[in-house]
Amino acid sequence: MENNTSLQQQLLEAGVHFGHLKKKWNPKMLPYIFAEKKGIHIIDLNKTVEGLQETAAALKSIAKSGKKIMFVATKKQAKEIVADAAKRVNMPYVTERWLGGMLTNFATIRKSVKKMQSIEKMLADGTFDNITKKERLTLSRDKDKMEKVLGGISQLARVPAALFIVDISHEHIALAEAKRLGVSTFGMVDTNSDPTKVDFAIPANDDATKSIAIIVSYIAAAIAEGLAERAVEKTDEVSEEEEADNRIRKFELEGGDEKGERGRKPGGPGRGPGGPGGRGPGGPGRGPGGPGGGGGNRGGGPGRSGGGNRPGGGGGGNRPGGGGGNRPGGGGGGFRPSGAGRPGPSR
Repeated sequence: MENNTSLQQQLLEAGVHFGHLKKKWNPKMLPYIFAEKKGIHIIDLNKTVEGLQETAAALKSIAKSGKKIMFVATKKQAKEIVADAAKRVNMPYVTERWLGGMLTNFATIRKSVKKMQSIEKMLADGTFDNITKKERLTLSRDKDKMEKVLGGISQLARVPAALFIVDISHEHIALAEAKRLGVSTFGMVDTNSDPTKVDFAIPANDDATKSIAIIVSYIAAAIAEGLAERAVEKTDEVSEEEEADNRIRKFELEGGDEKGERGRKPGGPGRGPGGPGGRGPGGPGRGPGGPGGGGGNRGGGPGRSGGGNRPGGGGGGNRPGGGGGNRPGGGGGGFRPSGAGRPGPSR
């Protein structure tokens, strides 16, 4: 279905163009009728392609938005085709009897669905093993009846956003309920139907199996495309959220590093050089004083007492001179009291 010409050819081969007898026609279908042949109206396939593409685009948009589209076809020749197509795209469907109030009294229908699901659950987990065989058989039959009618809408939690109907004349009750609730309606419309009753009409043969199959398959493919695009958008949104989270974490980490760097910067200079060591003048060392060695109670010789961390001047003996700060001075440096020591030899 790459272009309109090939699509028209496929529709022609499927017999989509065959309408009803002229005597059964609805005058409102006149714009969609191409000709009359042997008392049968022939549908204009150009109008069919136009309506089919518009319907497909609208249903694709609805599916992309995440809303549900209900398929309705209770005609014998359409049941299986529609049910299979709806299952492929995970959409609700009604192919058995349309229950009155299925849309307008959806809350009650939903209760019946929940009852059916509870019976299925009890049958599966063995809850019914304690009841009589007759009661179990009765419940099983009730479940089968409900599943036949409600099985296609068992996962429908709310009223659908749209209805796609095969033969709007046959499904007039479903169409009326949808109109009452403002639900969008799409449908295959034959020459005996009123196209103004639906929001989007596809003029087509709604009796032939091949015609129904090609139209429904086209619609299901469009819905599948919408669902696929929705899945891609969700993936992109998740990726964008993850990327945003990563940027936030990176920003926080970088901010923490800057704070840490500021905390790890070296401190300023100390309070100043240390004062001279010892409380009194340094005495001579144990050995004979060197050239700068002090004797008696006098401090060291030529060397000056060191301030801060510098070593003091020349001291007597084998020790450095009277030092200050953190280094021990000779005779009396550091934190030890100076000792008198023995006087060096006189010159």
